[in-house]
Amino acid sequence: MKVLFRADEIAERVKVLGREISSYYRGRDLMVIGVLKGSFMFLSDLVRQIDVPVQLDFVRLSSYMNASEPQGTVKIILDIQSDIKDRDVLIVDDILDTGQSMLAFRRHLEEKAACSVRVCTLLDKTCRRRVQIQPDFYGFRIEDGFVVGYGLDYAEQYRALPDIYVLDT
Repeated sequence: MKVLFRADEIAERVKVLGREISSYYRGRDLMVIGVLKGSFMFLSDLVRQIDVPVQLDFVRLSSYMNASEPQGTVKIILDIQSDIKDRDVLIVDDILDTGQSMLAFRRHLEEKAACSVRVCTLLDKTCRRRVQIQPDFYGFRIEDGFVVGYGLDYAEQYRALPDIYVLDT
């Protein structure tokens, strides 16, 4: 494995993202939805850097099924419990890769009559994007490669690493 981003680099970028998000949502009713399991570390650090009131909820999506490539169908394994009608929603995820899961989930939230739905990802991996979606906020843009650490996993391994690595596959 090769280190891609060290813990101190990640922490600094998360602080900057927190300021950007706070500025954007100042005076608004913000609901932050974390995509489990991968976003949990990033989400935890990020919401502590946001200085506007937030409410939290979580969703669990599946498209990888323990593979290194998305398997096509996006499944909502655990949906949000909050009423988001007329709320500003920020989806927080670990990585935006093909975009298929995020696009499907964003549409799902729009159908629930959210006022706005925006996306924040720690990593934006544009080389494999298959659909028209871009993050509104992102930590780092990366090239191709399977990444692990800081919440990101491969077959449920490596999540607890404090740095982000490119996994040799």
